[in-house]
Amino acid sequence: MTWTISPEPYDSPTAAALWRAYYTEVSDRWYLRHEGRRTDPAELEREIAADTGADLAPPRGQLLVARYAGEPAGTAGVRLLDDATAELTRVFLHEALRGKGGAALLVEAAEGTARALGADRIVLDTRTDLVEARALYARLGYTETGPYNDSPYAEHWFGKRLAR
Repeated sequence: MTWTISPEPYDSPTAAALWRAYYTEVSDRWYLRHEGRRTDPAELEREIAADTGADLAPPRGQLLVARYAGEPAGTAGVRLLDDATAELTRVFLHEALRGKGGAALLVEAAEGTARALGADRIVLDTRTDLVEARALYARLGYTETGPYNDSPYAEHWFGKRLAR
């Protein structure tokens, strides 16, 4: 089985299905950790609709979709925060496909996209409970930094210089 990664319009049906899967997982993990329950369905629908992903559209952003054996498997998004700094976001793989190398390929492709957009640095935020994500970023050379945003869900911030 092989991985492919390619740009995808943020509003395509594939992107929408992967955004729903991503948001459902991270939201449920948040609520289970803090309130002992899953996300309320009405809230889930409201939050999915509220974040369209339009900031992941060219010319200042890009959504990437990973496919495994031709089937949509995950995403990574890149958006410019300023002319030199890109943000990595929406890094996600379906749980059944984790551990097969796709996450590292997605992040590396996102770094290439960030460079193509003109960035020489890439940053991201994540949460304490997303242990797998933090381990991935550390393994790929990201170092923990101070906050660059005030997201209520961000608990850890990482950055990396992009080699030209």
